[in-house]
Amino acid sequence: MVYKYGISSHSLGRAWLHQIIPKLDEAARHGYEGIELVHEDIEYLAKTLRGGHTDANELEAARRIRHMCDERGLEIMLLQPFMHYEGLLDREEHVRRIQKLTLWLQLVQLLRVDLILIPSNFLPADQLTGDRTTIVTDLREVADLGLLESPPVRFAYESLCWGTHINTWEQSWDIVAAVDRPNFGICLDTFNIAGRTWADPSSADGRVPNADVVLHQSLRAMTRTINPEKLFFVQVVDAERLRDPITPTHPFHVDGQPARMSWSRNARLFAFEKPGYLPVVDVLKAITQTGPEGGLGYEGWISAELFSRTMESPLASCPREHARRGKESWDTLVRVMGWEGRVSGKSRPARVAMVVEAVL
Repeated sequence: MVYKYGISSHSLGRAWLHQIIPKLDEAARHGYEGIELVHEDIEYLAKTLRGGHTDANELEAARRIRHMCDERGLEIMLLQPFMHYEGLLDREEHVRRIQKLTLWLQLVQLLRVDLILIPSNFLPADQLTGDRTTIVTDLREVADLGLLESPPVRFAYESLCWGTHINTWEQSWDIVAAVDRPNFGICLDTFNIAGRTWADPSSADGRVPNADVVLHQSLRAMTRTINPEKLFFVQVVDAERLRDPITPTHPFHVDGQPARMSWSRNARLFAFEKPGYLPVVDVLKAITQTGPEGGLGYEGWISAELFSRTMESPLASCPREHARRGKESWDTLVRVMGWEGRVSGKSRPARVAMVVEAVL
């Protein structure tokens, strides 16, 4: 198997500013093989249909997006994010979320994709329980519903580095192992791993104490702990080294919002862009290498999931610019990782190496 490159649809511009068609056009034009379809793009397309945003129009929007992707030779890697689900104290809201999942299960059938991404819950602590049994039971419920589908629907659980109770790969893997369903696995993201274990945007130097040692130990444990068969998806991005730490006076600060979330929403970068500083390559090597180097030996989709203030640019050039940046990042990544000859079709890099300068 080879590596294939994709990008999340919102990383080409937010749905309330940029329609799905130009984003898919730019993804295809720049050689991406697939997209992570973010639900906001279904929602905003549905709003343009007669009757506005209804469940029926979401289903019609999904049909149309699948057709658009087929016309452009794009695969849909997954649908995301099914968020704010596990551990809710309000069990009536839990029932409503399960009802919403029934719509999502219809959406993925129409999109011809078998994977839904679930990020760890980051609602305020007074709305959630950290009880492991409750979290596992909730996630096992969605997995069992997915198994009833034909074909079965898989779920990839991702620890967000600002998650309220689940914010490390260790915690998310513990949950995945406890759910113990063949269709329930883990998503590993270089930003969320390094952004918790190695980086701290609220500190003066942007790092946790003894960052390199802590990361090395964590990655070593990862390669010995995670079952590679349960690694369903990998995302690769970097983030800015901020000039000033995120404190209440920082422009990124939002009252009640964790610093890592504010950093993520405003300052992610494609890999190798300046002023990125996360140890992206170290994390990715632990995920993909095999043999004497040690690693999980992952092969398959590598996706760029960018969040950034630049995605909210109203300029018509926003999708094109982000597609260009992401593809140049991928070309550099292929060379740095030594993946020449191990990438498929359109994912093959250009001949000239480049270091990408972000447009900020």
